[in-house]
Amino acid sequence: MQFASRFGRHAGLRPRARRGAIALLAAGVIGAVLAGVAGAQPLDKVTFGTNWVAQAEHGGFYQALADGTYRRYGLDVTIVPGGPQVNNRILLPVGKLDFFMSANTLQAFDAVAQNVPTVVVAAMFQKDPQVLIAHPGQGVERFADLKRLTLFVSKEGMASYFQWLKAEFGFSDQQVKPYTFNAQPFLADKRSAMQGYLTSEPFAIERQSRIRPLVFLLADQGFASYSTLIETRRDLVENKPGLVQRFVDASVVGWATYLHGDPSAGNALIKKQNPEMSDELIAYGIAQMKQHGLVDSGDAATLGIGAMTDARMATFFAAMVRAGVIKPNLDFRRAYTLQFVNKRVGLDLRSNKP
Repeated sequence: MQFASRFGRHAGLRPRARRGAIALLAAGVIGAVLAGVAGAQPLDKVTFGTNWVAQAEHGGFYQALADGTYRRYGLDVTIVPGGPQVNNRILLPVGKLDFFMSANTLQAFDAVAQNVPTVVVAAMFQKDPQVLIAHPGQGVERFADLKRLTLFVSKEGMASYFQWLKAEFGFSDQQVKPYTFNAQPFLADKRSAMQGYLTSEPFAIERQSRIRPLVFLLADQGFASYSTLIETRRDLVENKPGLVQRFVDASVVGWATYLHGDPSAGNALIKKQNPEMSDELIAYGIAQMKQHGLVDSGDAATLGIGAMTDARMATFFAAMVRAGVIKPNLDFRRAYTLQFVNKRVGLDLRSNKP
C-alpha cells in the first residue's frame, strides 16, 4: 500500500519526469533494503561493570538495556553488577570488562598515578552524591556547624573527601570515629553526623528512626568531583572509537529517558538484578537525583548528560592537591578525554530544557 501511494502521487508526471521519479523510488527501495541488511548485522558484544548492586543510581544504564536503546546503537550489552565481594574495577584493565562505572574523579586520577591504562570517557553525574547526615534539633543550621559534632567516616572517606573538608573548612581528625556502614552508632548519638549517599542512607534512616535527618550534599559545598563515570581501556579508545561513542551516546539516552521519560523498564530490570530493591527506595533515589540535579545540572544542562570540561577537572585537581590527596606533578589530563562527550546528545529528551 505504501508503494502504490508513493507511485500514485507521480502518476500525472511527464514521461521523463516519471522515469526520474521511478528511479528515485527504486533508489529509495534499495536504500531501505540495504538499511535492513545493515540492521541485521551482528551486534557488538559489550560488558559493562558497575561498582555496586543494581539500584536507582545506575538507572540510566539499566534503562538503555531494558528498553532496547543499546541494541538500537548496535550493542549487545551485558551489565555485570558489583557488590561487597566483587571488585569489577580490576577486571577492566585486564580485558574482562569493556567499560566500568567508577565512583568519582579521584579513582581516575589514581589510575594515572598507578599507570593503569584506563581513561574516563563520560561523567553521568555532575555532582557526587556523597553527603553528611545530622540529627535535627541539635543546633546544626549550616554546614560549618558539623565541625562541632562527632563524625562517622569510612576509611575511604578519610583518604579522600575528608582531607578536603580539613583543608577547606577546618574539620579535624579528632572528631572522627570509624564508619562501618551501620547507622546504629549515629542514631544512638544525637551529637554526631555520618557519611552517606544522598539517594539511599537518608531514606533508610528516616524509615528506621522516623526522623527526617539533615542532609548536606558535599557537592553543594564545593566538592567538585564528577561521579558515576564511564571508564574504558585506552586501547579500546584508540582501536574502536566508534564503539566507545555508541556506548556513551546510548548510555546518555538511557539516562535522559530514565529521568525524563518512563523509567519502568529500567526499574523492572534493577529489581530483577537486585530483588531487595524496593519500589519506594527506587522512587526516592530518582526524586533525589532530579531535585539536586545530580545528572543534568551544570555543564550537562547545555552540553548534554555525561558532560566534562577541562576547567572543571583542573579545579578539582587543584583542590585535591591543596588537600594533600593528589601529588602536584600528576598529569591529571591523562585521566580523561572529551572526545566522546559534550555533543548535546539527549537534550531533546529532557522535560526541563533550558
